[in-house]
Amino acid sequence: MGFSIVIPAHNEAAYLPRGLRAITEASDQLGRGVEVIVVANRCTDATADLAAASGATVIEDESRNLAAVRNVGAAVARRDVVVTIDADSIMSPRTLVEIEQLLGTRRYVGGGTKVVPERRSAGIVATYAAVGVLMFITRLGGGMFWCGHDDFDAIGGFSESRLLAEDLDFARRLRAHGKETGRHFTTLRTAPMVASCRKFDRFGDWHMFAFPLQSRQILAAHKGTDTRWVDRYFFDFNE
Repeated sequence: MGFSIVIPAHNEAAYLPRGLRAITEASDQLGRGVEVIVVANRCTDATADLAAASGATVIEDESRNLAAVRNVGAAVARRDVVVTIDADSIMSPRTLVEIEQLLGTRRYVGGGTKVVPERRSAGIVATYAAVGVLMFITRLGGGMFWCGHDDFDAIGGFSESRLLAEDLDFARRLRAHGKETGRHFTTLRTAPMVASCRKFDRFGDWHMFAFPLQSRQILAAHKGTDTRWVDRYFFDFNE
């Protein structure tokens, strides 16, 4: 079983190296090399050079659409399992071993992973608890996604019609595809991913609880009629 790790990266020179080191450690535990694909999205810093120096395949992309960026990376992936993880996140050393074990049973179509923050505060803990309730209700997972390349292609990858929540949409469609083919969608709980808290650092530890007050801007971004909110929060975050 071979792994292709797809990493979307917009000006991630400060965070990408630690993520790549974590992938190397996970690859070492797996006992063989993996294919790492860094999609350098509109980068003006050293992201592409750092990725190339690490041995990763670097793809240049100008999309302002995270789903499209992920799909660009998956399109050149040559291995039979696709894993996509953000550049500011840290993969558990056990991640690839556990994915191989789960997919090897042929009972799982793929899934997400448990996510833990790199630091804690009352606001961050409350936010993660709220997200955890949402994930429990929807039976979806997040953070990092993994599945067979054939299954990724079967559901059409990430939906490029979505500027927001493309990850949850992908999880929903992958779960439905698994149900149709007699397999389960699951979440890696003993190999959690460590997520950066830089959005909390920028916008405040309680900022997500203010999202209902920004519902008009968020809905406009979701429809694609006004992208200012999604530009500020996602696409231009590292400008």
